[in-house]
Amino acid sequence: MQLNISGHHLEVTDAIRAYAENKIGRLERHYDHITNVRVVLSVDKLVQRAEATVHANGIELFASANDADLYAAIDALSNKLDRQVLKHKEKISDHRTRAV
Repeated sequence: MQLNISGHHLEVTDAIRAYAENKIGRLERHYDHITNVRVVLSVDKLVQRAEATVHANGIELFASANDADLYAAIDALSNKLDRQVLKHKEKISDHRTRAV
């Protein structure tokens, strides 16, 4: 999985980068076919925003999260992406294994 973390009006420090890599890295435990993840962290006055686009075999998932704290926004983002990946994986496995 290739992970690209960038900042918009924000310098991405080593601590923020390591935290985001740790949280986004959880996605590989649920779905092995993720090829590329692009994370954009931004600051708009008092609102911290985290956005991510996940590319996998045939799908593209997008999620964004806002919070007053950047770490909390990254947590919310990883939870949203985790749910989307699990839902996609469930759709694939449910579709292929259905026997009547």
